[in-house]
Amino acid sequence: MSTPYASAAPYYARYRPPYPAEFYELLADRFALDGSQTVLDLGAGPGPITLALAPLADQVYAVDPEPAMLAEGARLAEERGLANTAWLVGDAAGIGRLCLPRIDLCVIGRAFHLMDRDRVPADLDGMLAPRGGIVLVDSVPRPGVPRPPWAAVVEEVCARFLGPGPGPGGADEWDDADRPGGPEDAEDHLAKSPFSRVETFTWDQTLHHTVDQVVGLRFSCPSSGPALFGDRRAAFESELRHALLDHDPTGRYSRTVRIRAAVATRRRT
Repeated sequence: MSTPYASAAPYYARYRPPYPAEFYELLADRFALDGSQTVLDLGAGPGPITLALAPLADQVYAVDPEPAMLAEGARLAEERGLANTAWLVGDAAGIGRLCLPRIDLCVIGRAFHLMDRDRVPADLDGMLAPRGGIVLVDSVPRPGVPRPPWAAVVEEVCARFLGPGPGPGGADEWDDADRPGGPEDAEDHLAKSPFSRVETFTWDQTLHHTVDQVVGLRFSCPSSGPALFGDRRAAFESELRHALLDHDPTGRYSRTVRIRAAVATRRRT
C-alpha cells in the first residue's frame, strides 16, 4: 500500500515551486561553490535543492527516508544529465552510518522541523569541513499579508474528506502558522550548536497557480497525499476544482511567501 509520502512524491517533484535564484547565489557566494565541493541535501525529498546545486558542486548527496521521493529525484537528475548526484535512503538520526566523505555544505529544507534539532547539528559537526556550514531554508507566510481566501477553500474541501487538522507528517506549507517550532525556533537550535554563527536572509516570492497546480500542490503534501483519499480521490479532486472555480472563475490563484534562509557556521577563534 502506498504511503502518504510515497504517493505525494510525483506531485512534490512536479508542483512544488523552486526556491528563488537569490538563494542559490547566496550559497555559491558564502561557500565559494566552484564545482569542487561536496554538498549534502538532508531530508531532500525529490531533490529540488540537490538538482539546483549539482551544477555548482563536485558531488551532491540527497538523503531521505522515503524511497519514492528519491526515485523521483533520480529520474529528474538522469533527465537533466546530472551524473554527480547520489540518492541515498536514510534519515537524519542515522546520517553517520552512511559513511559519507567530508562535507563542505549541508542544506536542510522544511524537513528540519521533523528532525532532532539538537542532535543533527552535533552529528554534522564531525562530518563538515572546518569552513563548512549548515543552511536551513523554509517558506513562511509573509508578515502582514493575510492568507489568500482561496487557501481556506482548499482546506475546507480537504477537511470534508480527511477531517480537520494536519495528517501524517504534521503541518505543511498550507498551514505554516500551525507548524511546530518554525524558522526562528530552528535558528535558536543552531545558535546553541557548534555552528553558532547564524545569519538570516529573506526574500519575498509571489506565486501564481492554476487550478491544476493548486490540486497538484495539495497532493504534494504528505498530510493530503493521494493515498489518504483511497477510492474517494477522484471525488475530492472534482470537488476541489469546482470549489476553486466557484470562488474565482478566472482560475488564477496567487499567494506571497517569504523565503527564509539561516546560514550557520562555526565561530572562528
